[in-house]
Amino acid sequence: MKIFIDTSAFVKLYVREAKTDEVLGLLAQADTLVISVICLPEIISSLSRLCREGSLENKDYLAIKSKILAHMEDILIVQITPEVVLSSIQLLEGNQLRAMDAIHIACAKTLGVDLFVSADHRQLSAADQCELKTADVS
Repeated sequence: MKIFIDTSAFVKLYVREAKTDEVLGLLAQADTLVISVICLPEIISSLSRLCREGSLENKDYLAIKSKILAHMEDILIVQITPEVVLSSIQLLEGNQLRAMDAIHIACAKTLGVDLFVSADHRQLSAADQCELKTADVS
């Protein structure tokens, strides 16, 4: 099974949150784990912010970042292509989405994944409208 995981769900692999176990269970079913090229920068941005705010110690940040980078070797990363850009524009025009959320959906749609996993309700709703099978891990 080809499973696309957006940033809100992907971070649950490294930071224990609600539904972390559900995400792990879904990914155990994956033959191919897929993320968009923007996923890693989004996660690093969030983790860096937590460090600046004092919610995450630098040593923990470095350990999480190291795990994420090691995991990247086993993940298919979808690039932003002209097809992804056009699809994201259509999604933005028809839904209340942030640009990055539209890019995640467009990447999943372009690749034709079997399951789209997210913790973002607006994003899941838009993915449903694109006829992607979804899993809500919020």
